[in-house]
Amino acid sequence: MKSNNIQYLLSLVPGKQSLGTYRFLPIFFCIGGAMEWIMINVRIGKETFYDVYRRKQSERDYEKKMADGLIVLNEPTPK
Repeated sequence: MKSNNIQYLLSLVPGKQSLGTYRFLPIFFCIGGAMEWIMINVRIGKETFYDVYRRKQSERDYEKKMADGLIVLNEPTPK
């Protein structure tokens, strides 16, 4: 029963003879574009996805430089 419903829905997508299974490609392309737009423009709280990505990447770079000894923290000298 469930399989028949899925097959029926898939048969509604046009282009079966000319494109075969590639007829679904434009649908997934549009879904990917919508996801990308949401990740760039939709703010959750005060940040977008890319704000968080850039911040985390910067933190990783800083930690790597500290591990490699390129950045040394200045510790206060005892008085």
